[in-house]
Amino acid sequence: MKRTTPTLAASLAAAVALAGSASAEGKLNIYNWGNYTNPKLIEKFEKEYNVEVTQDEYDSNEIMLAKVREGNSGYDIVVPSDSTVPVMIDQGLLAEVKPNEMENYGNMDPRWIDVYWDEGRNYTVPWLWGTTALTVDTAVYDGELDSLSLLFEPPEELKGRINMLNDMGEVINAALRYKGYERCNSNTDELRDVTELMISAKQHWRTMDYATIEKLTSGDVDASHSYNGAAIRSRDQRPTLQYVYPKEGFTGWMDNVAVLADAPNMENAKLFMNFLMEPENAALLSNFARYANGITGSEEFMDDDIRDAPEIVLPADAPTPDFVRPCPQEVTDMYNRIWTKLKQ
Repeated sequence: MKRTTPTLAASLAAAVALAGSASAEGKLNIYNWGNYTNPKLIEKFEKEYNVEVTQDEYDSNEIMLAKVREGNSGYDIVVPSDSTVPVMIDQGLLAEVKPNEMENYGNMDPRWIDVYWDEGRNYTVPWLWGTTALTVDTAVYDGELDSLSLLFEPPEELKGRINMLNDMGEVINAALRYKGYERCNSNTDELRDVTELMISAKQHWRTMDYATIEKLTSGDVDASHSYNGAAIRSRDQRPTLQYVYPKEGFTGWMDNVAVLADAPNMENAKLFMNFLMEPENAALLSNFARYANGITGSEEFMDDDIRDAPEIVLPADAPTPDFVRPCPQEVTDMYNRIWTKLKQ
C-alpha cells in the first residue's frame, strides 16, 4: 500500500488535469481512513485489472469533506460514513454510478440496500460496518461492564487512564445517550447539561485520539471509547480487554465506497466498486480491519475468530445499534461550539 502525501496528491491531481483522460487509464486513486485497507486486496485488484492503485489517508469525515470540496482532488474513491453520504450527495460531490446495476450487486446483503443514506444504492456500496462503544481492561477494572458511566463518571481504577475518540459526533452522541437525551438535540438546557458532563469527565481522560489500538496495546490507557474492529485488534495483543455494550445504547455505522463526481479514473472506480462486492474480496477487508462487511457469502472466506468474535456478534440482550442520521445545520453549529469548548 502506497501512502501519498498531500503534496504528492495535489501534484497527481494537477497532472491528471493537464494530461487528460487518456493518461488516467490504468490508475485508481483512493482516499480512505487510515489503517483500514488490506494490502492483499489492493494487490489482487492491481493484478486482476492491471491498474496501479495509490492511496492517501484521513482520520475524519470532516477532513475528507474539506479536501473533496476544494475540487480537483485527483481522487477517484472515497469512503464516507453513513451520515456523511447524504451530505455529499446533496452537494453534488458523488457520481451516481448505479452500483445496483453492476454484475456483483446481487451479493449485497439485503439489510444494507434500502438504507437511509443511499436508498436503493445508486451511489455507494458497503465497505465495512460496525459499532462504537468502549473497551476496558478487566485486569485493571473488574466491576460492572455495562454502562457509559465508565467513560463519563469513571471508577477510581480508570481515572486518568481513558482515551476518547477525537470525534465530535461520537463523543457528543455518547454523552446524550448517557443522559437519556435524543440525538440531534437542540434543547439548550439538555445540551448545557451534556456539555457540563463532558467537561467534568475530561479531567479523567488521558487522551482524545482515534488511535485506540495503539493507545490500548501500548498500555498507555486501560479503557477507550472505541470501534468494535479496533477492539478486536487490541484484544489480539492484550487479551484481558473486553468490548462493552452499554445499556444506554451505542452507535451503529457503516462506511461506504463512493465515486467522486470529478473522478479522473471513473471506469476504474466502477471496476473497484464491483470488485468489492465479490464475497472473497469483502472477506479480505474483514480479515484485515476486523469489522463485518455487507456482502452475503463472505463469511465462508472470513477468519473464524472474526465470524464468532463477541465484538461482532451482539449479545441477545444488547440494545439495537443507533444509526444517527445527519443533524440539521443549526444543530451541527451548536455541536461545533460545544466541541470547541470541550477541546480548549
